[in-house]
Amino acid sequence: MSDRLAALRLFVRVARTRSFSRAGRELGLSQPSASRAIAALEADVGVALFTRSTRAVVLTDAGADYLARIEILLAGLDEADEAARGTGALRGLLRVALPTSLASREVVPRLPAFISAHPALRIELRVEDQRQDLLREGIDVALRFGVLADSSAVARVVGSNPRLLAAAPSYLAQAGELTHPDDLRAHRIVLGPPGTTAGAWTFEKDGRTVAVTVESQLTVTSNEGAVAAAVAGLGVVSTGYWGCRNELDAGQLVPLLRDWALSPSRLYAVFPAGRAATAAARAFIEYLAQGLGQHG
Repeated sequence: MSDRLAALRLFVRVARTRSFSRAGRELGLSQPSASRAIAALEADVGVALFTRSTRAVVLTDAGADYLARIEILLAGLDEADEAARGTGALRGLLRVALPTSLASREVVPRLPAFISAHPALRIELRVEDQRQDLLREGIDVALRFGVLADSSAVARVVGSNPRLLAAAPSYLAQAGELTHPDDLRAHRIVLGPPGTTAGAWTFEKDGRTVAVTVESQLTVTSNEGAVAAAVAGLGVVSTGYWGCRNELDAGQLVPLLRDWALSPSRLYAVFPAGRAATAAARAFIEYLAQGLGQHG
């Protein structure tokens, strides 16, 4: 039993490092010993888990599916061990997927206290703006804005990100102020996510709704780029408060039409479908929800 567990842990490390020698070093094995152990595991399973070449070790399709299932089992075993010890300590590896702007502006600044509280836990942030296959990529939890496409996923609301319009003082000095949403028709617009295509921006005030169709000469597919464009004086941007609070505090951007409300963007924690959330993932999301709730 212990030999099989050791082989499974080695398999996970080879899959993640894409190297027999590196994985072997991490677990105190030579490269030939690690290679033989994986070959024996493949023989037991009855399928090739890796494609080997002189340049890389790559998971086969069967290996990727096997990895997703094995990591769940190993995480559950680690949690069971900790529960039996009664320490409540978080151990192992926590993988979190999240958008670039959210990572740099809101999550990373909050990490020091969480890491200090859980010194035995390793954290891997997958910082990218495209959405991932959580189960296949071994991600424990993803942070996502807006409508969830996968209805089978398990999710909880982490926070609500107020949306607003903003522009640089230099742009407003040249283009003039806005007093009504209809004024947007006479202004340059910077389109950024989620508004990466022209469409209608909907505003609400005193129970009255106004929709304004916007078009733009400049579209930016990342929040950081859209906010930077607005700071540079290229026009009015619609973004979340979390994504521009630093620029607002520094006076680089000015909020517009403050008495008109845009629908906020909800932030969700999405857990892989078909598996229980790990203790580390639950603790991390609870910690993050408390912080964003205080500063949203």
